[in-house]
Amino acid sequence: MSDYFFFDRDLSWLSFNERILMEAEKDTLPVLEKINFLSIFSSNLDEFYRVRMPAILLNQQTKNIDEGSVKDSSSLYIQVAAYINRQLKRFGNILTQQVIPQLKQNNVHLLYGEDIPPHIKKDISTYFFAQVLCFIQPVKLSRNTDFFPENNKLYMAVIIQTDQADEIHILNIPSDNLPRFYSIVINDITYVIFIDDIIKEKIEFIFRGATIKTICTFKLTRDAALDLQDEYEGDISQKIETQLKKRTYGFATRFLYEPGISRINLHMLVDLLKMQSASIVEGGRYHNLRDLASFPVKRPGLSYAKWPVIHSPVITGRSLFNAIAAKDIMLHTPYESYGLVLRFFNEAAIDKNVTEIYTTMYRIAGDSKIGNALISAAKNGKKVAVFVELKARFDEENNLNWAKRMKAAGVKIIYSIPLLKVHAKVALVKTKRGMREIPFGLFSTGNFNESTARFYTDHVLFTAHAEMLRELEMLFIFLSHRRKPSSVNEINFHHLLVAQFNLQQCFIDLIEREITHAKEGRPASITIKLNNLEERKLISKLYEASNAGVHIHLIVRSICCIMPGIENLSEHITVTRIVDRYLEHGRIFIFHNNGSNDVWLGSSDWMNRNIYRRIEVCFPIYAAALKEEIVQMIQLQLNDNVQAVYIDHNLNNVIKTSNGEPVQSQQAIAQFLSERENEIKVL
Repeated sequence: MSDYFFFDRDLSWLSFNERILMEAEKDTLPVLEKINFLSIFSSNLDEFYRVRMPAILLNQQTKNIDEGSVKDSSSLYIQVAAYINRQLKRFGNILTQQVIPQLKQNNVHLLYGEDIPPHIKKDISTYFFAQVLCFIQPVKLSRNTDFFPENNKLYMAVIIQTDQADEIHILNIPSDNLPRFYSIVINDITYVIFIDDIIKEKIEFIFRGATIKTICTFKLTRDAALDLQDEYEGDISQKIETQLKKRTYGFATRFLYEPGISRINLHMLVDLLKMQSASIVEGGRYHNLRDLASFPVKRPGLSYAKWPVIHSPVITGRSLFNAIAAKDIMLHTPYESYGLVLRFFNEAAIDKNVTEIYTTMYRIAGDSKIGNALISAAKNGKKVAVFVELKARFDEENNLNWAKRMKAAGVKIIYSIPLLKVHAKVALVKTKRGMREIPFGLFSTGNFNESTARFYTDHVLFTAHAEMLRELEMLFIFLSHRRKPSSVNEINFHHLLVAQFNLQQCFIDLIEREITHAKEGRPASITIKLNNLEERKLISKLYEASNAGVHIHLIVRSICCIMPGIENLSEHITVTRIVDRYLEHGRIFIFHNNGSNDVWLGSSDWMNRNIYRRIEVCFPIYAAALKEEIVQMIQLQLNDNVQAVYIDHNLNNVIKTSNGEPVQSQQAIAQFLSERENEIKVL
């Protein structure tokens, strides 16, 4: 493995964010979609500073060296900082040179650093005094001030000139309490104003009689890691709830400030806030531009034209479970309605033949219908057991609240396993038909979350395959014990690939089989679609396969540490990245197997965390029609020459050249599924 080379994971993450900017920059993109992609970029960058920057800063201090990628930790920090600075300049250019002018062409005036026009000042004043002022909490900053700026909250430093020395007063910008934008229509023109500017407009009312020298907005990004021990004594939910309260107070990784403040006052502000260890970054006039996701203007002509959602044929006269017993069913969201998944849980809750329900839940929707169905099932006298992962980053609190609700209703709640996260997305329903017990299963590449299902591309398999479901039941029995496996042989899985048991080794064996085919002169290829590709043992095996002549096609959305197209290393490997209206999220594994494709779907990326620190489940597709459906969908993505780019050996996003008809894979898949619906999906 030491002879191989790998991209640095953090630079790769930033490369994905670069691809987001490329999309926002497209001339053909509707302007409100440009705004949405700018919001995604900003949100991703905030997460990078919360999740990855603490590790980079720590490595810089300890001089850790990441073998096979960036050779020096301080060099990595310099590269990351330079990369982000370039991206932020590009972001600003897109916003000011493209988005704002295009909005104006459509009679939408986003005031971005402009004076508020006189003819709307009266409305602004009314809004300020009626809605905004009640949330303003000024604090005079000094060494004795008990003030702690919270993570990712917006603040305003007001420098007041006095006879003695400049004073710094801090104002909160209440964007959590109020919309970030205020909009008003006058003479057919929609004016959109940041709440920041409304406060600045009325700042003299707050500091009456003071000489205001400078106003500077800022925010802090803090480390998002929770101090979760390997095991807890007592109630783990209470311990995690306590840790969640501490997240707000993590150490600062970035201090982002508005230009214009003097160096002396900036140093004084950083000193008084005790931010010396953070990255001090000069930003733009406005921060938290992920709030662009809530831009108040919604017009059909300025957004994507909607694609119709494909609805599964209505099953009349029999239950969904009878339909699944007849044949495997597959659902592809968001092209197809998520209603069939909801129906699976809803029917299970009410069906008199259903006796037991088991499921995992990693990210639960805030208003989860699935959660409510499980509560109903328990109240209807069924045995319901739910594994709730309390360590799902940024969803801990919501998951905890749902766990409490379900537990109060009689659902058996199983909490996190020490040293592991349970990331699998699986459900098992047991039914009684006379003396027979008949199981039904649901395997998914994405969370059981009807909110994200509207824009995440995922795949859901409904099956009554007895042997697969017997293995799934064994997994649920294991999960109920809340412990890490003592041996990979503890449970013998023959159909399912389960991380911590057989997943990594089985993937290595499948790659090895393709290597054998190639060496013996037979066609050999591997096609894999992932969100993230990092784990070096599996990457090294792909390098070995490439050198043996196996053709490897990868579709990787985000982090990608494999270096494609390098002679004598990866010359038979291509990496495609697709960014479009939906977030590519499904994980798919296709092994050519001398013409008899083996197709697997699942929850697992190839990252260290998925392979070594999570319970993941990948599942085979046995039905020939469904297998062919997946293969054709993946081929459309490999043929994409509109929304897809190649990742080259320098980690650049290289636009594909079109040698024929344009192929936009998401649109093509929507059309493909619409045409195939009656042919394959008749239930």
